[in-house]
Amino acid sequence: MSVPTLWRQHHPFAEPLRQREVLAPSGRFKPFEQALAESGLGRLQASGLTTLQVNLGKMCNQTCRHCHVDAGPERPEQMTQETMRLCLEVLDRWGIPILDVTGGAPEMHPHFRWLVAEARRRGRQVLDRCNLTILLTPAYQDLPFFLAEQRVEVVASLPCYGPANTDAQRGQGVFSRSIEALQRLNALGYGVPGGELVLNLVYNPVGPTLPPAQAELEAAYRRELEKGYGVRFNRLFTITNMPISRFLDDLVRQGCYEEYMHRLIEAYNPAAAAGVMCRTTLSVGWDGQLYDCDFNQMLGLNVEPGRPQHIREFDLADLAQRHIVTGQHCYGCTAGCGSGCQGAIVV
Repeated sequence: MSVPTLWRQHHPFAEPLRQREVLAPSGRFKPFEQALAESGLGRLQASGLTTLQVNLGKMCNQTCRHCHVDAGPERPEQMTQETMRLCLEVLDRWGIPILDVTGGAPEMHPHFRWLVAEARRRGRQVLDRCNLTILLTPAYQDLPFFLAEQRVEVVASLPCYGPANTDAQRGQGVFSRSIEALQRLNALGYGVPGGELVLNLVYNPVGPTLPPAQAELEAAYRRELEKGYGVRFNRLFTITNMPISRFLDDLVRQGCYEEYMHRLIEAYNPAAAAGVMCRTTLSVGWDGQLYDCDFNQMLGLNVEPGRPQHIREFDLADLAQRHIVTGQHCYGCTAGCGSGCQGAIVV
């Protein structure tokens, strides 16, 4: 059965089944585990836990072409406050220093501010993965003040320093609204050199290509955004588009799926593979299930069998010894300079 035929026969929200089938190793592509073995790495294993990444749900005010979460305004999935409490208990008991809050648009969750405030009260560093336009929505226009008050690190998506590519990926008018949101954050002290409020930007390629060198692109962003709009920021993270969910759908429609997979495989970098984020990060789904990363979460690939599978069962000693669950999509994080939630792995 062809990839396009397989892709279209499933319901749009049936991510785990459809994507496991599409991405299953076959004769067309070298299995990722084989690439690891040939480069002398063997099975990837956790090397500690510094970040608990919590996905609050799939509701979002945008519907982006590259979104690996398949997020959008109609998605109903949201984490319960009880599951949030379990996440805070994990922070309390195990001393994990970073809470990374994502979605969807995590700010749309009714208990987002409560979770952030509780984590900050515990002295944890909190990251908010923000799409920027949510900050201009009438119900959320006071959010920049809350984020600044709580000293939350904002990690903001901006696919390009010009309108054409950004709007092509994220929707008409998104660039101008993103710039206005960045200007509001700057006015509160975010991204100001020497300041305490951290504002980092995220770049995703618009099409089936690898990101350019992070340092060079950061310099271009810094120059163009300050010259054109007076916008300042701390760092730029380059992130490779993963061949899953909505981006995979786009690849299939364009007939670029196999070409993109071959590109990722040919760019496999053992140094990037050794430093992937899943070795020090654990992902918590909106329903409390545990995953090695946010991408595995969207594929329904829980952590290694025999380890705690839900946040209520969390045990750091056990999870710190787990092997990482891998698949063909892992070529996305290990191609070229590598890719993770903190940008390029090899710089």
